[in-house]
Amino acid sequence: MATRRQAAVARALTALAPMMPLEDAQAVKALVARPHMRGLDAPVAVWLATVAHIRHAHTDYDSLMDEGYDRDAARYFVIDDINAVLRRWQATRLLDPDEDADLAVAG
Repeated sequence: MATRRQAAVARALTALAPMMPLEDAQAVKALVARPHMRGLDAPVAVWLATVAHIRHAHTDYDSLMDEGYDRDAARYFVIDDINAVLRRWQATRLLDPDEDADLAVAG
């Protein structure tokens, strides 16, 4: 039986990206379950975890970091790739290039 938090996360995940593949949804749920995410409302935690998961699993972000780009530059260069994945998953929200995903938690 799922806890209230797990149920809220599942609802938020479905509302955000209804076509997210199961493997990716499981990875996002694992990120949301980390201790530093527990204090956040489920929709906020799901958004942040989804963007982080896509950044690391579906873009060249880690390669850019390995090449010496700083965090902000690497994030800037993968925004379009992140949004492409979000569109494939029919997400109700995209990453705004003028926002920092870690700070853009409303909406």
